[in-house]
Amino acid sequence: MTQLITPETPEPAFFTDAAQAVARLEALYNQSTGFLCDRFSSAMQGLDPGTRFRAYYPEIRFSTSSYAQVDSRLSFGHVSHPGTHATTVTRPDLFRSYLTQQIGLLIRNHGQPVQIGASTTPIPLHFAVANAPDLVVPHEGAAGFTLRDVFDVPDLATTNDDIVNGTHVSEDGSGPLSLFTAQRVDYSLARLAHYTATDPAHFQNHVLFTNYQFYVSEFEAYARAQLADPDSGYTSFVSTGNVEITTADATLDTPAKLPQMPSYHLKRADGSGITLVNIGVGPSNAKTATDHIAVLRPHAWLMVGHCAGLRNTQALGDFVLAHAYLREDHVLDDDLPVWVPIPALAEIQIALEQAVAEVTELSGYDLKRIMRTGTVATIDNRNWELRDQSGPVQRLSQSRAIALDMESATIAANGYRFRVPYGTLLCVSDKPLHGELKLPGMASTFYTTQVSRHLRIGIRAMEALRGMPLERLHSRKLRSFDETAFL
Repeated sequence: MTQLITPETPEPAFFTDAAQAVARLEALYNQSTGFLCDRFSSAMQGLDPGTRFRAYYPEIRFSTSSYAQVDSRLSFGHVSHPGTHATTVTRPDLFRSYLTQQIGLLIRNHGQPVQIGASTTPIPLHFAVANAPDLVVPHEGAAGFTLRDVFDVPDLATTNDDIVNGTHVSEDGSGPLSLFTAQRVDYSLARLAHYTATDPAHFQNHVLFTNYQFYVSEFEAYARAQLADPDSGYTSFVSTGNVEITTADATLDTPAKLPQMPSYHLKRADGSGITLVNIGVGPSNAKTATDHIAVLRPHAWLMVGHCAGLRNTQALGDFVLAHAYLREDHVLDDDLPVWVPIPALAEIQIALEQAVAEVTELSGYDLKRIMRTGTVATIDNRNWELRDQSGPVQRLSQSRAIALDMESATIAANGYRFRVPYGTLLCVSDKPLHGELKLPGMASTFYTTQVSRHLRIGIRAMEALRGMPLERLHSRKLRSFDETAFL
């Protein structure tokens, strides 16, 4: 039998101080990943491993025997029933503020300590070396030994969304503390770096999604204006390729080849800045982006893209504030059935409507001249106009839809699924049912006049949400009967 070697880790310890608990998580994680990196480096230098190496994720474990009542207005920070609850943890350095906050709430609301120790879940080698730039795991067969015989590798059988989807079954009887296990988080951190070409550490707590690169130049211009203002609170701007500037006049070298989903980050010291992600066109991209950004636990994400206006009373450049969604995108049907309603979140809706009023300087009944509130239909066929329109048009009419796009319902549905506050403010760029197709001349005029204003509205809404207490923003409408304690 192959010998198994693991690092010697300290016995589990109890903590009533959240900062100390997180410090222990960091120490355990660094010990485990350091052990794997050292052993892998030796193996790649030609030293015959002759054994198997394994290290484990650290774990938070919490037990209570009381049905103690907490503030019923809170949607997080407590467990709903007695028992043991646990979660594995990765990258505690990246999630330090989040973990300190969530652990602190748990201790305070229940008056019980948390236990920090090593879990029984192995750390895959690929994730352990992710932050060691001098180490690269070769593809199967490229090393002088069989990788899986010596180190643990990612296992998709245990990397899933069972907790999020409400289908999780515990092996040891404990309930989950968090929506994501450590290996699920590690998987998404790796995917984010690949798809966006920026380090996940740059992502901010407020995320804007768009489906056009036109918004990027406007976002950069806004960022430079903020960096020129010493009172703005913004500290730097990060572009694709992790290029970071801290002054308004700094040169920003953009990579010649953009990634699939270019991302840009206007940062604040506490992570409360704004990230813009150009997800491109289609529900598949929208799902991919939100699947992975969700593990960073943002406080809100908004879609600020273009749409087809479906009413003759709409004009190009008008805004659409979604308060319901017709889901014909299909990419989430297996995770979130279409019969599940996706509710509008009052806090987000108010922030968006007020932002439109402030930027356009219209209010009350006058605001209705440029903004409609209603159902947004999201489909998976960009050229739906070329098919027999009787079926689609009838469904659109029955749903009372006022706009159609390919991303918004996906982003909202995944926000609902992942418990991330969501919203949609679209801008009408064409009216295919009324003879106004998105053609080059018309589109160019629209883009030059409307993109800047639309983006400013999205940013203004995010800045308003930033000032809202988390217990108000993270609505109970997003939480289920038996919910995890961590956001």
